[in-house]
Amino acid sequence: MKSRLFGIITQVFPIYRRMRKLNYKQLQQFWTVAKAGSIKRASEQLHLSPQTLSGQLAALEESLGALLFQRTGRRLELTETGRLVRSYADEIFEIGRELEDALRSGAAGRAPPFRVGITEVVPKSLAYQLLAPALALPDPVRMVCREDKLPRLLAELMLHRLDLVLTDRPLAGDAEIKAFSHKLGECGSAFLAVPELAARYRPGFPQSLSGAPLLAPSEDTAVRPRLMRWFEALRIQPQIVGEFDDSALMKAFGAAGAGIFVVPTAVADEVRRVYAVELLGTTDEIPERFYAISIQRRITHPAVRAITDAARTQLFATAVVARAAVGP
Repeated sequence: MKSRLFGIITQVFPIYRRMRKLNYKQLQQFWTVAKAGSIKRASEQLHLSPQTLSGQLAALEESLGALLFQRTGRRLELTETGRLVRSYADEIFEIGRELEDALRSGAAGRAPPFRVGITEVVPKSLAYQLLAPALALPDPVRMVCREDKLPRLLAELMLHRLDLVLTDRPLAGDAEIKAFSHKLGECGSAFLAVPELAARYRPGFPQSLSGAPLLAPSEDTAVRPRLMRWFEALRIQPQIVGEFDDSALMKAFGAAGAGIFVVPTAVADEVRRVYAVELLGTTDEIPERFYAISIQRRITHPAVRAITDAARTQLFATAVVARAAVGP
């Protein structure tokens, strides 16, 4: 993961540093050309000559130190750098339009955005429970959620395009970025399956899992090595029939009867209800841990503070009670 994160950062960060010095008029001209697909059409929209517009684009490329377009036949295509710069420009000018609308309508302001990155391994139901307190703040926020792999989300966090990242592991001590991990809590693991599989493998749990079809978290997840160590310690050898980065996809396969799957006990009751599956058993020896990663060592953002406080005092504090409630 460290090498992937470093690769993303080394690609993005030099462009980010140059963008702080860019000419925003040139950026808007680039944005217009990117949308129009040609300098001729963009020059008509901007009321500039094609020669002048070409010169402005060349100046922008020089300031960024990278080409933004490549010609394909008669049409201009964005380079990889061009697509990155356009993504920034889309946000910048969208916010500008919203500001104009707010001023025209006389609105004093709008709910500030709260941007959260969620790794694929975090169960969707758990992500909602973790984030819900932010939506209940007296001063409302406009939540923007993005799901991706951890290295890309950390790169976005470094660029201040995210306020928070929810994940299943703390940031490594030798990570390339300066950010801080805040543990939200931990709980045990629950094994679930469709009724037919649950009835077959529940008796004698967990030894009954030897030879059972298992849908396992992928090797990129933090819980996978704990799960395999637990099997090894108990001399259990399940038949792994699938591996998943995305917890939702794993549950979908489980609900279709493809195998037994593992979820945090904190959400086991909801997963049972939503996916019509049954519990085989639980264990505290495969802990599932969850973290909020932010650029703040001391949490001051009200939404982040609401999330961390509720997770520690409510969601994970009641995990033992919830696990008992869904017991076999």
